[in-house]
Amino acid sequence: MSQTKPNPQLLHLVFGGELESLDGVTFRDLHDLDIVGIYPNYAEAHAAWKAAAQKSVDNALVRYFVVHLHRLLDPAKPGA
Repeated sequence: MSQTKPNPQLLHLVFGGELESLDGVTFRDLHDLDIVGIYPNYAEAHAAWKAAAQKSVDNALVRYFVVHLHRLLDPAKPGA
């Protein structure tokens, strides 16, 4: 029986909120940040980001981001 290597856990954080202006990434109120969640891979994080961004389409100042947590946790790891 062959053993398959499980997919590596590449954590991603999805969050967003209202920006002070369209020219930067300074949030208007840090207490109002929307923490969408932490996801085990980019595909799931992207789907969550897309859903959250589509809900806020009427407010041009609201932005959502995907943060590659796995790169912050282990920055020396190749391919991270």
